[in-house]
Amino acid sequence: MTKREYSAYVSSLAPKSPLGRDVACAFLIGGGICTVGQLIMMGFEALKLSETQCATATSIAMVFLGALLTALSLYDDLAKVGGAGTLVPITGFSNAVSAPAMEFRSEGFVTGTAVKIFAIAGPVLVFGIGASFLYGVGLWLWGLIF
Repeated sequence: MTKREYSAYVSSLAPKSPLGRDVACAFLIGGGICTVGQLIMMGFEALKLSETQCATATSIAMVFLGALLTALSLYDDLAKVGGAGTLVPITGFSNAVSAPAMEFRSEGFVTGTAVKIFAIAGPVLVFGIGASFLYGVGLWLWGLIF
């Protein structure tokens, strides 16, 4: 069997993805998470916190909610429906950190939780920081040239 034949065979067996539905669900779930974040921020603003304090408190609250939903096994259910819509908000980061930590806690605090806590989020952080550094250098060079 050639590579082309194998590729055609695999394509014939793979389930077709309902792209429109997936995009709509990601938009609605991701937008819903962001709406909850905005409501939380408005609540902190009502408490007369400064803009910086509101942003910080909202980030903390959203990370806590992401970890809580992960601990209650609800975030995975939300992700099955919302797909990528659950990855972009800060709650997705919280889930990526707390899920492996919870999964490996039986191996002990150091060798389980502490070692595995960044198993998923670690590469994202490394490449995110690396990409932002390269973007910053490129922007700086652009400013020097133009």
